[in-house]
Parts: sequence; structure tokens; C-alpha cells
Amino acid sequence: MTIRVLIADDQDIVRAGLAVILDAQPGIDVVGEAADGRAAVDLARTLRPDVCLFDIRMPRVDGIEATRQLAGPGVDDPLAVVVITTFDLDEYVHGALKAGARGFLLKDAGPALLTQAVHAAARGDALIAPSITARLLAAFADTRARPAPVPLVEPLTSREEEIVIPVARGRTNSEIADDLHISLSTVKTHLASLMRKLDARNRVEIAMWAYETGRIPG
Repeated sequence: MTIRVLIADDQDIVRAGLAVILDAQPGIDVVGEAADGRAAVDLARTLRPDVCLFDIRMPRVDGIEATRQLAGPGVDDPLAVVVITTFDLDEYVHGALKAGARGFLLKDAGPALLTQAVHAAARGDALIAPSITARLLAAFADTRARPAPVPLVEPLTSREEEIVIPVARGRTNSEIADDLHISLSTVKTHLASLMRKLDARNRVEIAMWAYETGRIPG
């Protein structure tokens, strides 16, 4: 199945470069481009692409607000959004993921990581650049910066607690299965239970919950 991608960036040369990289990949088709956030939201609602690739700093509507409108809490049929930017500022990362983004990359990530992020977002997973993950861990290491955790209606099992941490660190289902010596289907079952208990729609929201509740050691 071909993954249909919408690209939004206010720099023509960046949009063109991203389009060339992605169109060259088998199974990926760039179906639309936008130069500002408002146009990106309108085009995304019309085209319903499998993945939206948004810059953060765009005129009219920025990438975080565009992500929130398409994938944020309360959106009935959210789209998959990957945010790609030159700036790895903590507030951008946190804001994008809270807005519903399924991935966060820097523009120097390279074609391989960009392609991986698009594939991950299309299948409902998340990919965050390794350097970004390190920054997130550092940002949330200070407990004073964490919001008060929302009490769980149903507590996590010991196995679910074990799985939360590697999910937050960006490990794939296969890697988690190997690390914990359990089957891939068991990992998927626990992930589904985690999403239900945390009211999380994807792996990114599980990761953010893990950071905010201090489950990732500083």
C-alpha cells in the first residue's frame, strides 16, 4: 500500500527537497504541498493523507497549532503528523507531541530516518530522533518541571510498567519482545492495554505520560 504524504514548509527549497527524497522511496507518494499552516490544515482535511510532514515555524498558523487541529485531543478522526524542524528546543518538542504529533525530527536527520518516521507514523507508531529523545529525558529529569500526574482509574500491571520505559525510549515492539523475552503478540496486547488505561492514542502519548510521571530516571 502506498503511503500518501502531505508536506508543509514555508521554504520552497525545503519542500522541494523533502518531496524529492520521499518520492524516491518505494511505497511513498507526496500528494500535496503547502507553504503555511492554514493552507496545510485545509489541504490535509481535503486530501486526508496518510502522513502529514509539518515544519514548526510557518506563517498564519504554526506547525504545532496545525498539528493540534488535525491530530490533537478532541479530533474525531486524527491524521498522522510528523514534525520536522531546524530547532530542537524543548518547548517545541513537548508542544508538538502534546498536540498529537507521531514523530519529531530535525531537518538534518537524513533520508533514512525521515523515511522511517513516515513509515512509523503511517502504521500508528512513533519515531523521535535519538538526539531529541535525549533532550526530552533531560527536560523531564527535573521533577519540578513535571505536571502533577493524572491518577489512573486502573493501575498498571508489573509487566505494563516494564513495557512503558522502553516504549518511552523509542524501542520497537520487536526490540521490547527480545529484551523482555516475550512474544511480539504479547507486547502488542500490553500496548493496547496501556493505551486504554492511559487514554493514549499512540506510543508518543504513552512516552509523554512516562516522562511526566517520572518513570524515566534522570
